[in-house]
Parts: sequence; C-alpha cells; structure tokens
Amino acid sequence: MSSRKKRRKKKSSSLILTICIMVISLLYRGGIIGNTYSTNVTEVPMVSYSKEDIPEYSGDKYVILNDNVPYFDNYTSEEFEIYGALDNLGRCSVAYANVSKNTMPTEKRESIGSVRPSGWHISKYDFIDGKYLYNRCHLIGYQLTGENANEKNLITCTREMNVGTMLEYENKVANYVKKTNNHVMYRVTPVYDGDNLVAKGAIMEGYSVEDSGVGIKFNIFVYNVQDGVIIDYSNGENYPE
Repeated sequence: MSSRKKRRKKKSSSLILTICIMVISLLYRGGIIGNTYSTNVTEVPMVSYSKEDIPEYSGDKYVILNDNVPYFDNYTSEEFEIYGALDNLGRCSVAYANVSKNTMPTEKRESIGSVRPSGWHISKYDFIDGKYLYNRCHLIGYQLTGENANEKNLITCTREMNVGTMLEYENKVANYVKKTNNHVMYRVTPVYDGDNLVAKGAIMEGYSVEDSGVGIKFNIFVYNVQDGVIIDYSNGENYPE
C-alpha cells in the first residue's frame, strides 16, 4: 500500500473514532445511556426562582428554585433523620434526612389513618384517581426512611401532588440509592401562607453526597393543587371548579 493511501486510511479511522466519541458523550449527557438508576421525571421548567419569590400556581406542577441547587449548609455521609416540631397551629415544619440503604424500610407500611394533619378533610370527587382529594402525604416518603404514622412527617396534600411530582422525585432518589449504595441529603419543607392550615406546596431538595451531586441534585417547589378543584387553604374546605 502506498504511503498516501496509508495516510488517507489513518485520517479516515481518526475521523470515525472522533465521531463515535462525540456521539457517546452526547448520549451520556442526555441520560440515554449510563444512568440506569434514573426514572422518567417530568421535564423541568427552565425558569428559576428564589424560595422567597415563589410564583402563584399557573399550570406547572412545580418550579425550580435557586437554579436547582439545594440550600444545604454542608454535606455528610453520616445518616440522620430530623422531623421538626409541629407549630402552634399543629402544622408540620420540616423533614430532613440523609437517605441510605440503612434508612430504608424492611417491612410493609402500616396504616396512617390515625393521623389527622392540619386542614384535614375527607373530600371525594369522581374525576380524581382513587376519588379522594386529600392524602396524608409523607414529607419524606416511607420508601426512603420508613417513617409511618409520624404526625411530624404527614401533611394534608392533594392526590395530584402526592402521587405526581413528589413520588417521581422520591422514586428517583430511591432508585439511585439502591443502585449506588450512596447517600442522598434530602429535605422537604411545607410552605404556608400566613395562618393557613393547608400548605400551598412544599420545597423539595436532594443531593447525592459521594459523587457531589452528579447522580442527584434538585431544588424544586411542588404545588399543592388538584385540577378541577378550588381549595380554601385556610381550612382545607374545597369546591368543584
């Protein structure tokens, strides 16, 4: 083979290799390959807000806060669980944990019907999945820390909030921890307007410790809403829209 043909063949091989590397890199960045613990989390809105300037609900089930960077002061691989005290209105304050395989439950969840969180009502609508408007909503999901009928970890939230965005992010964290055996700092803070008994939503924060947020990093506000229902957040009463 002539030296000219050899050079052409070498250039062609180098070009093909470069293209392959670029394609693989794009696939990893897009999460198409290499992220086996991820779930189909709803596409994140691009606009970012501060926790002091959360916009009124306008159709998006959640919004990003602080460019999706959590507000944690520090990070640790030591496991802990903190459930803030109820305030003078009986409202939950904050639930904060460092989730790992060790914090996850090994038994099935028991009944939580004995807990009546602030603003609790039993309301049913035929167009809601399961019919009930309100759920007793775990701030930190049972699958992450095994907390069951803990009144400091249960708020009144809509079916849409509980099994929608909140569950999606809980599943994402649970899948990541099971896959990697790493720790995830996880905090959920209900947000109330004034003396309202029902939270207008909750701030959810998550950060994977060992890989510095590569696997898990989010900071979002999830709205406590239900399509087709008007909610009086002061006391939990509700009406069809």
